[in-house]
Amino acid sequence: MMMKRCNKVVGVCLFLLCLPSLIWAGNPDRQGEAGAAELLLNPWARSAGFHTQNTSLISGLEAMRLNVAGLVRMAKTQIVISNARYLEGTGINLNAVGVAQRMGENGVLGISLMAVDFGDIQVTTTDQPEGTGATFSPNFFHLGLAYAHIFENKVSVGMTVRLISESTADLSASGIALDAGVQYVTGPEDNFRFGISLRNVGTPMVFGGEGLSFRTTNPDGTINYDLSFDHRGARFELPSALNIGASYDFLIGAKHRLTVLGNFTSNSFSRDALGGGVEYSFSDMVMLRAAYKQDLGASVADIDQNVYSGLSFGASFQVPISRKSETKLGVDYAYRVTNPWSGTHNLSVRFDL
Repeated sequence: MMMKRCNKVVGVCLFLLCLPSLIWAGNPDRQGEAGAAELLLNPWARSAGFHTQNTSLISGLEAMRLNVAGLVRMAKTQIVISNARYLEGTGINLNAVGVAQRMGENGVLGISLMAVDFGDIQVTTTDQPEGTGATFSPNFFHLGLAYAHIFENKVSVGMTVRLISESTADLSASGIALDAGVQYVTGPEDNFRFGISLRNVGTPMVFGGEGLSFRTTNPDGTINYDLSFDHRGARFELPSALNIGASYDFLIGAKHRLTVLGNFTSNSFSRDALGGGVEYSFSDMVMLRAAYKQDLGASVADIDQNVYSGLSFGASFQVPISRKSETKLGVDYAYRVTNPWSGTHNLSVRFDL
């Protein structure tokens, strides 16, 4: 039985390692060719403090956004509510909520919803470039359903199915994305972790609707009347990405832990990225973290450099609600330096039941 389980795990790992060869690129020349870029945005504060590079050690509901295999590494029930002020100064917010529930001893089922709030945008026309007085706001949201399973507390695997919807009053596009991941834990005190995740592999998307229709006169000119025509929307791919990461915990006494991590990201439609981070934990109640990420082959002067290249910081505080209950309340905060704009702030509230 143990051999069969090992064979299954090895098979999943080989699948995740081989599949990215179909989408591997890391080519800056393709930047801007993919759509649904909000799939790469992270509303959750705990992982945002690591610059979304904690592929190997991410756990709980937040794992659905990076490495779904970590979803299973949690207690019985977890609820997370989060808000991110994306690129401070733009007025854009990311709002997310999710629930994860253990299913038996080795499985966890999770569901999450993320929506992008663009605020009110003025309607402008060629005749009224300063605005018509009307406003609109696009509707971008993702609904994710995930399941993760753990084998002998060492290897966990998981998969997420995510529904994507982007729309305005007269245009819309929808699609489906799949995420898969593996986490492996070993070491004398389970202090070495390794993780692989493949994200945003799915159907091409295309916009359609009345917004692509227009009326013009009969092209042959024989009879003067109007006809309705439809523009054909161009299909676009999803921003697929492969993450490979490792981390190690230095345990100092019974209450102190220092974790170092490294991560490599291969992006199909932009430069690859390499980075690392560190986290200090006191009694698993107070955690401080920082990370750095850099696009490979890019210099500070490159105009196409990722807006999140650079530093990130974060902190977490979690305490039991009562002595008799195992319920915990946690608050996470993260700040990511951006260029341009004034950074991104993430704030999450977690309930572990």
